[in-house]
Amino acid sequence: MSTPGWLLRVLGGLPKPTKGPTVGDEPPRPLTRDRVADYLLARGYRFVVDDDGDLTGTWDGSRFWFLLLGEQQEILQVRGRWHRSLPLEQRRALALALNDWNRERIWPKAYVREEEGMLAVYAEVSADLEPGVTDVQLAQLLACGLGTGVQLFAALDPVVPADGAPPPDVPDN
Repeated sequence: MSTPGWLLRVLGGLPKPTKGPTVGDEPPRPLTRDRVADYLLARGYRFVVDDDGDLTGTWDGSRFWFLLLGEQQEILQVRGRWHRSLPLEQRRALALALNDWNRERIWPKAYVREEEGMLAVYAEVSADLEPGVTDVQLAQLLACGLGTGVQLFAALDPVVPADGAPPPDVPDN
């Protein structure tokens, strides 16, 4: 049986791992709406500024917002709303699907809201960036919010049929 690497390091048998290559020594800077816009523009994404001053756009048919929250606008939230609205009768199937998603994944937080007599599904990734954020960190957070939100919505399509039929493998009670 071989000794685990961490144990050998503790006992002095392996050299301490060195840090990998760094992406510059960029110090964290305050989060700003302009920095978020710069990221989106650099990737060729199309977006607008809504009446509240928030950046918003559509990805794979679903609306996403890039919100700066908190007293100093230090909290970044990428919030997406699924392009479909569902009848209230599908709440059970939707709750089961979202519960599975939230149990099996870290991002995004997924939830349902009742809006104008219909069900709407939202995805959120939030991060408190009070100490500031590097460009690399900001890019990772924005990509995570968009990418995992789009994945959630794509995963719901086959699980929550548009015709109101029960989803596969969910028995009627």
